[in-house]
Amino acid sequence: MKKLVKKLAVIFAAGALLGALAGCSNILLDDEETTDGSARSAISSTVTYTQSPEIFNLVCEGYNEGIKGPVIITKGTLKSGWSLKTVYLITLSGTDNVAKQSTGYVTDLLSGFCLNNAYLENVVSIVNKNIPKNSNIILAGHSLGGMICQQVAADDTIKANYNVLNTVCFGSPLLAAGSREGETKRLGDTSDVVPYLSGSLFNNTAWAIAGLNRENGGYGTDLLSAHTKSYGRTDVWGKYDVLGKKYGSAKITLNLNTKTFYKSPSWLF
Repeated sequence: MKKLVKKLAVIFAAGALLGALAGCSNILLDDEETTDGSARSAISSTVTYTQSPEIFNLVCEGYNEGIKGPVIITKGTLKSGWSLKTVYLITLSGTDNVAKQSTGYVTDLLSGFCLNNAYLENVVSIVNKNIPKNSNIILAGHSLGGMICQQVAADDTIKANYNVLNTVCFGSPLLAAGSREGETKRLGDTSDVVPYLSGSLFNNTAWAIAGLNRENGGYGTDLLSAHTKSYGRTDVWGKYDVLGKKYGSAKITLNLNTKTFYKSPSWLF
């Protein structure tokens, strides 16, 4: 019991820290409302990304005060080595205390212990309703969003209906989320403590630490900037490709006309 209380205390502290560090500057795109409550970008062009900071900046568009939602799905083409695949990129922003949105402290706690939560349920539902079955998907998330990505990659429904190729986590703790499909890469600034704040630090200590790709953004004791600003810097993370692989060569070309935002309502109204 004492051990459980200690773990809960750590996760509650993590939730508070995640909330304090969740802000991410982003550019809001003009969009049009769709009949299902999603918001679709009005831009009709393509863009090719080669570095992980570019994916992080896309993830951060989910920090929009709940206006459009934290979930973004964009169709594109992944080029990795000689392989060329049609993919759907799913990006999830992290802790954000928005009214009626499932990105608050409660979700931090539940996801930190790999428990079911509204954010996870919403993402699984959104994917099943809006991405054709048997499609290739790539998951990317910041902070809490990266935790949810790991849970999605381990979800039985998702694994049965889709091919999870990769999961990229920016400043996210490791989750013992079961058998995740595809390859998972976790990126963590040396001054960002959030990647260590989950139950896995207790029950899978070695991999929680060793499995984190670390780079020094020079933030020292500035934990806030390390968690919110480091991952968008090409001078720190530019050597990582779009799949989070250091010195990798994977690139993804996205059709921005397909970029769609989805809301993630909370269970608590």
